Amino acid sequence: MSGLKVRIVHYLNQFFGGIGGEKEADLELQVREGPLGPGLGLRQALGAEGEVVATLICGDNYFNNQISTTLPSILESIRNYKPDVVVAGPAFNAGRYGFACGEVCKAVAEQLGLPAVTAMYPENPAVETYRKVRGVWILPTGAMASDMRRVLPKLAAFVQKVGSGKEIAAANEEGYIPTGQRKLMFCSAPGAERAIDMLLAKLSGGPFQTEIQAEQFEHVPPAPPIRDLKAARVSVITTSGLVPKGNPDRFKMFNATEWRRYALPNEAALRGEDWEVIHGGFNTAYAQANPNLVLPLDALRALAGRIYGELDDHFYTITGVGTSLKTAKQAGEEIARSMRASRVDAALLVAT
Repeated sequence: MSGLKVRIVHYLNQFFGGIGGEKEADLELQVREGPLGPGLGLRQALGAEGEVVATLICGDNYFNNQISTTLPSILESIRNYKPDVVVAGPAFNAGRYGFACGEVCKAVAEQLGLPAVTAMYPENPAVETYRKVRGVWILPTGAMASDMRRVLPKLAAFVQKVGSGKEIAAANEEGYIPTGQRKLMFCSAPGAERAIDMLLAKLSGGPFQTEIQAEQFEHVPPAPPIRDLKAARVSVITTSGLVPKGNPDRFKMFNATEWRRYALPNEAALRGEDWEVIHGGFNTAYAQANPNLVLPLDALRALAGRIYGELDDHFYTITGVGTSLKTAKQAGEEIARSMRASRVDAALLVAT
């Protein structure tokens, strides 16, 4: 640790850096002295134990589209400030921002050898991608930025501990999302005795803490093959949040809980002026200009009657961006029932 205070460099996107929203998502990397945005709250929570010496701001689109050149520039800026720890976010449930925070932390840990801490919603896709990177810690947050006030004190305390070089205990003690890494340690009782103690506690209804968290994954059997594709009625599902112009059913840009079924136009392709893309996880400009990128009606019309039988006259749409597995499963079951009622033989899922 440099001196008495933990030195922190903070990474933010264009929104939390106070530059602007989606219109500023192509913002190039900027370096500012001191704290900005959430960094002000972080500084307040740190008190005399830490200081945010610099803030790096980069647009979500710019980072994702120019990562090969932007990431080295970020690392060089961080080197110049000689921090004890790097903080990114919190990103909450923002997809692109979560990816950027994860990439920055990963590069800092692996290339600079510095500890890095970020915070985001446990179901943010970036969590599973980066939580096992050695030297990176992810603290859990709520899905929305309204959780900022609750998160910052916890983030500050953890960052101060990491930056000062103190020993970091297990995830269930420190509160970070499990990293999947295990440390060798000595226990007063051998494993067999501990296992029996846990079993007895479980059987008697008492409290116990397992030492190895077993992940549970549902087995999904593959669907049977289509017997005759040239006779099949095909329907389309898009996860892009494609809706009629005006968003009549008030689709959400993230944390989607609903799906919709809309009629396909009789034209050979979709027209941008008739549709909107409601999605907070990717740059929608290209899909907005050409909706066929996320629902390829032009190609499906051309293939109908030759490669497959006929196209259903409706399509299904949903926005993901943090949708829970439970909600997604329910939506899938409901869509499947709707397709059966429409005598659909096969579904084409167009991912984004």
